[in-house]
Amino acid sequence: MRGRYEQRTWQYDPTLYAPAQYRRACHYEVFLPEPLAGFEPTLSASTVGVVSDAERRLERLNTGASGALGVLAQLLLRTESIASSKLEGLQADVRDLARGEARANTGGKLNPTTAEILGNIDAMELAVDEASSVERFEPDQIVSIHRQLMSSAPNARVAGRVRTEQNWIGGNDYNPCGADFVPPPAEQVEPLLTDLCAAVAADVMPPVVQAALVHAQFETIHPFDDGNGRTGRALIHVVLRRRGIADVFVPPVSVEFARDRDRYIDGLVAFRQGDVDGWVEAFATAVIRASDLAVAYLGEVAQLTDHWRDQLRAGIDPRSDAAAWAIIDVLPAHPIITAAIAGAVTGRAKAAVHNALEQLAEVGVLEPASGGKRNRSWEATGLLDLISRLEAGELPSGSP
Repeated sequence: MRGRYEQRTWQYDPTLYAPAQYRRACHYEVFLPEPLAGFEPTLSASTVGVVSDAERRLERLNTGASGALGVLAQLLLRTESIASSKLEGLQADVRDLARGEARANTGGKLNPTTAEILGNIDAMELAVDEASSVERFEPDQIVSIHRQLMSSAPNARVAGRVRTEQNWIGGNDYNPCGADFVPPPAEQVEPLLTDLCAAVAADVMPPVVQAALVHAQFETIHPFDDGNGRTGRALIHVVLRRRGIADVFVPPVSVEFARDRDRYIDGLVAFRQGDVDGWVEAFATAVIRASDLAVAYLGEVAQLTDHWRDQLRAGIDPRSDAAAWAIIDVLPAHPIITAAIAGAVTGRAKAAVHNALEQLAEVGVLEPASGGKRNRSWEATGLLDLISRLEAGELPSGSP
């Protein structure tokens, strides 16, 4: 077992506003995890093979990638963030979410669910761009990811605050007695996070093994009152980016976790119970599938982008430096686009952007997503359907 259970007593509280049965004193077992830094698991030969395959798939995904492919990298990062939110019960229709992103980029109001999902995208960007590049990864970086994640949540008061009380998973809302799992007590959270960050900084284990263990240990610590799952899944990508195995493209591993949520949860439980080999094998398998999914959809997006260029060339064929070409280049990251967004991401003049949007609509690359000329938004034809299949984890037809 990766730790031990210790019995604690929940004190009688006559002032608690709850049914009488929950005000009584009761016993529960809290889990005290072993430190992770310095731990080197013994893995079976078959699991080592799966890990090696996962790392080959990650390298394949990132081979030849460069910063110039940032638009496609943003698409995969967005997909990972949305799937991570889905695991927590936060779901939005693909078009509604894309419209919400466009509104957010122009200062518009959002419904609470959309705002929270977009906060997860921002947190994931912070994780892979800033937290993964700092020389020394410390608990402050984890807190920053959580603050960004929860800043738009209904309970935003907990954003960026390490818990100071006991929390638990399952059971009732009033005490941890009968809960499915009780994480370590609050006084142990900060030293455990310090140890976790030391494990993030290490480079002894294969990167996929390291990411699997860091994620499972974080979920065991459960250091926040809410948002632990999404923060912990962001840490997967911190590790993979810091180890240089996912320099540009993140594997949308949360898509695979969401497709088989029970296996994912069972794997985390198995880790705590000491089945490290089983958890690492399940995690590496998810990385393989996510990497293959990403490769397939990067190819699909490239084909769709080429099709848009052919449409523009056949219909209008503007000059090679025209704004319309530049807008096509950024569309994969902005499936619903406005003139303001197009101008900001391409750096083109307002008049040129408006003209380009009209040209792209004329040849069928864009179609109106909102009426009226003021604050009009446009949908990239065919892209949201493709993104919907990607977020569902469906391999394109013809993929192996």
